[in-house]
Amino acid sequence: MNKLLAAGLLSAVLLCHACNEGTQGEKYSGDSTQDLRLFEPGNKDEAQQPEVAATEGYAPITENTFRRVSDNPLSTFSIDVDGASYSNVRRMLQDGYLPPAGAVRIEEMINYFRYDYAAPANNEPFAIHTEMSTAPWNKKHQLVMVGLQGKRISTDNLPPANLVFLVDVSGSMESADKLPLVKSALHLLTDQLRSQDRVSLVVYAGSAGLVLEPTPGNEKTTINDAIDRLEAGGSTAGAAGLQLAYQTARNYFRKEGTNRVLICTDGDFNMGESSDDAMERLIEKERESGVFLSVLGFGTGNYQDAKMQLLADKGNGNHSYIDGLSEARKVLATEFGGTVFTIAKDVKLQVEFNPASVQAYRLIGYENRMLAKEDFNDDRKDAGELGSGHTVTALYEVIPAGIESEFTEGTGVDALKYSTQKTVSPAPGNEIMTVKFRYKDPGGSVSKLITHPVQRDFRDIESATDNFRFAAAVAEFGMLLRNSAFRSAATYPHVLSLARSARGNDAEGYRDEFRQLVEKAAKLSLEKEMASIEKNEEVKPVQLAAGEK
Repeated sequence: MNKLLAAGLLSAVLLCHACNEGTQGEKYSGDSTQDLRLFEPGNKDEAQQPEVAATEGYAPITENTFRRVSDNPLSTFSIDVDGASYSNVRRMLQDGYLPPAGAVRIEEMINYFRYDYAAPANNEPFAIHTEMSTAPWNKKHQLVMVGLQGKRISTDNLPPANLVFLVDVSGSMESADKLPLVKSALHLLTDQLRSQDRVSLVVYAGSAGLVLEPTPGNEKTTINDAIDRLEAGGSTAGAAGLQLAYQTARNYFRKEGTNRVLICTDGDFNMGESSDDAMERLIEKERESGVFLSVLGFGTGNYQDAKMQLLADKGNGNHSYIDGLSEARKVLATEFGGTVFTIAKDVKLQVEFNPASVQAYRLIGYENRMLAKEDFNDDRKDAGELGSGHTVTALYEVIPAGIESEFTEGTGVDALKYSTQKTVSPAPGNEIMTVKFRYKDPGGSVSKLITHPVQRDFRDIESATDNFRFAAAVAEFGMLLRNSAFRSAATYPHVLSLARSARGNDAEGYRDEFRQLVEKAAKLSLEKEMASIEKNEEVKPVQLAAGEK
């Protein structure tokens, strides 16, 4: 295909989508773009990515596969409310290149967005919502959504906060998208503080220092002046800064409040005399004392995403990537309560599938949050935290019983020699699965259990809620970016059509922005595919058939 012609086709199709943007409430039509294979991603060769992405640190992701219910009826994982992956992917697409696969954590992309779930009742910390429909990218499969809505606590009723800002002021933080943006972000957070809150400021570069003693939140001039005095320079010794921040938080511990260290960094730091293992042990020890750790990542070029994730996971906190002032406002102002105040910790989910209804399943995303089935009842096992007003959404792609699928062919096991298969007992009523949740109160050590049976309540994708359709669109987008083995008939126009039909109440404009990113990704994917085709044509000229001259 001629590159110019292909580019023209791309522009025409996306223009058609843009012309339809004004139509609200339009129903999704899975057939309308089935034939546009033009938008399928090619083979993602990491070596073709810009050098800036190659110098950043991303952990590899081994995608969840389909598991037969007869062999593995339980699926167990920790929740994840982080949104860092989405804002980081957005930064890369806006800068004109496709993200490396390790940067695309689909659960974080889904959970970046708000969903209109009903609030919990009876003083529970969260409400559980489920919905099922057709998987938009594979009509033989079904998609089951499990959503959590954390209770919303008004700012006036939130417990007092003991916050320690830990700021990386090393030489690597000099650029405009690092320390200057950190300072702007911390000013936004300072605006949210109340008189009962206390803030300290610790910095680290060649050495660590306390530059602001614990200060009441209503003394905003004092806090902002201390932030404004921060300057970058020197080497990076993260261990000393982390130790001083934790010590400061402990010295002014609020027993009936929230105690949290917020580290602002690009992640490009060494641990001095301490190893990364020692850092992990320090963070794990401190979280048991009630001091949690949240991570705000900044910058490009040398951003160490994998290290940022590790810090937040070990520290009972969340991980956000701040790619601009708008994102800082979202995380530290609009979602201040969820970022800073935990309402439930060590939140785990375990789903038991009914083999009479479900042949196989796969959890979309959450690869680095998977737990052994025994971990669900083990209160010593760490899991994710839920903040005030947070939503958590998980999607399972399900192969119904009796459906032939390429993803289950050859995946069975031989008959057992020493034990026999137990006869399946049909689930009561019309249940397809049971969802179980365990969580602890923020200061508790013993978990509580909630059980939620899921009845078969299938609806067509056109009749599904905006919540369901939009979450499905984001999941499909993530699979395209990752070049997922399970993307089936997924295409960028599919994503655009589905997302457009599920705009809902988009007061902040995040869903509109999502569609713009899909268009960017479609264009970049096509350009990459055309460049690959042209390169191959130069190296491998068309071969003539036997006997031709």
